[in-house]
Amino acid sequence: MKPTIQLRLGQHLTMTPQLQQAIKLLQLSTLDLKQEIQEALESNLMLETDEDNPRRDENERREEPVRESQDAGNDPNNESEISIESERMPDELPVDTVWDDIYDSITPVSGAVGPAGDDGQDFLNQQSAGESLQDHLIWQMQLTPFSPSDLAIAEAIIDSINEDGYLGASLEDILASVDDPDIELDEVEAVLHRVQAFDPPGIAARDLRECLLIQLRQLPDDFEWRSEAITLVSEHFDLLAQQEETQMCRRLKLNSDELMSVIHLIRSLNPRPGTSVTATQPSYIEPDVFVDKRNNKWRVELNPDAAPRLRVNAEYAGMIRRADNSADNVTLKNHLQEARWFIKSLQSRNDTLLRVATQIVDFQRNFFEYGEEAMKPLVLRDIAEALSMHESTISRVTTQKYMHTPRGTYEFKYFFSSHVSTASGGEASATAIRALIKKLVGAEKPNKPLSDNKIAAILADQGINVARRTVAKYRESMAIPPSNERKRLA
Repeated sequence: MKPTIQLRLGQHLTMTPQLQQAIKLLQLSTLDLKQEIQEALESNLMLETDEDNPRRDENERREEPVRESQDAGNDPNNESEISIESERMPDELPVDTVWDDIYDSITPVSGAVGPAGDDGQDFLNQQSAGESLQDHLIWQMQLTPFSPSDLAIAEAIIDSINEDGYLGASLEDILASVDDPDIELDEVEAVLHRVQAFDPPGIAARDLRECLLIQLRQLPDDFEWRSEAITLVSEHFDLLAQQEETQMCRRLKLNSDELMSVIHLIRSLNPRPGTSVTATQPSYIEPDVFVDKRNNKWRVELNPDAAPRLRVNAEYAGMIRRADNSADNVTLKNHLQEARWFIKSLQSRNDTLLRVATQIVDFQRNFFEYGEEAMKPLVLRDIAEALSMHESTISRVTTQKYMHTPRGTYEFKYFFSSHVSTASGGEASATAIRALIKKLVGAEKPNKPLSDNKIAAILADQGINVARRTVAKYRESMAIPPSNERKRLA
C-alpha cells in the first residue's frame, strides 16, 4: 500500500495544564492535598505560606467563608463563586495532552508523589506494616522454650491458624507437614495445647466449643460461675446452642436467674479471638468542612487547617522587571505563572467543595435534625443539576472528602443512597430503611426475634413497601444475623 495524504475531521477533548492541575486538586483527599501543597512549596520558589498572619482564634475563624445551607447556591450573580465548571481557564500555557491520555476514569488519586524508584514506588512515603496474627504468635513462640522438633510443630500449627484464630488443619495434616518420622501424634497435640495458652485467649481452637473452654479455663479458679460455665460448655453444648433453658437448669441444678448469670459469662467470651489482632493500619481522617447549627440555621464552613494559606512571594515577584529573555528571567516568569495558577486552582477547589457540601446539607436537612431515619434519597445527578455542574465533577468532590457534623464525621458519599417507593407514591432512602430495620431489631424481644417477613410487614404498615429479600439484603449489609441466630433467653 502506498503512503497517501488524507484529510480527516474529528472532535476530541483536550486539556490545558491548568485544567489538569485543577482537576487533580479537586479529587485529592485532604491528606493528599497537604502533600501536594508541600511539594509545590518545595519546587516553586514563588510560593510561600502566609505565615505573617498569625493564627486567628475560633471566633475570628468563623468569619471566614461560611455558608448557610438555605441560602446556598441561590444567587446566580455571585461573582465570588468560582467553579471548574463555570470558569474557563485561558490558554496561557499551550495544550500539551488529550483528556484520554491522562484521565481514563474518575478514580481519585491515592498516595502522595515523592522520590520513587524505577518502578514508581514511593519509598519515602511507605508505612510499616501492622503486626499480623501469625507475627504475634511467632513472637510468643520465640519467647517460649521449645525443643527443635516441638518448634517445627509449633510453626506448622501457627501457619494453619486462620484469621478468626481457629486451627484450619487437622493434627494428622500438621504431622504430615512436619515430615519427621520420630514425631508422633501425641506430641503434636501436646504442642497444640501449649500454643493454645498464647495470647489472645482461645487461639488455635479446633471448634467453637474448644475456643470457649480455653477462655473459661484461663479465668481464675475463684471466678464467679466459672465452673458451671465450663460444665455447660463441655458437657451440654448442644443444649446451649438450642437455648433449652429447662434442660440446662435441670442438668446444672440451677434456677433460671443463676443460669442466666452463667450464660452471661459465656456471652462475654470472644468467639473469634483472631480478630483482636489485626494487621490493618488505622486510616486517619481530617474533615474538609464543618457543619454546625447556629441561630436555628445550619451553616457550612471550610476547615481552615485542611490546607495552609498560600501567596506569591512579593520579593521574588519584584525581581521580574527586565524584558529580556535570559534564562533567569524566564525561570522566574514561569514560576510566577505556575504559582498563580496553583493558588487559583486551590481556591477553585475550596469554593466548589463548599458549594457541594452546602447543597448536601440543604438537601439532607432532616438527617441533621432527626437522624438516619429521616435521610432522603439522593443521587449525584440531583446535586449536579442544582449547582449546574457535571456529575463527574460532583463525583470527584464527594470522593474521599469528609464532613464533621454534630452527629459524627461522614464521607460525602454517605449522604447519597438509592430510593425505594412508598405506598403513598413517595420515595424512601435506603439508608433510612436500614436505620428502621436496625431500630426494629434493637427493640425486639430476645426470646422472640422478628423475622424478615415480619419486619417487611411492619415497614409496610409505615407506608414503606419493601420485599422480604430486600429486608434480608439490608440486614446482611449491617451484619445482623437472621432471626433464628438472634434468639436469646429472656
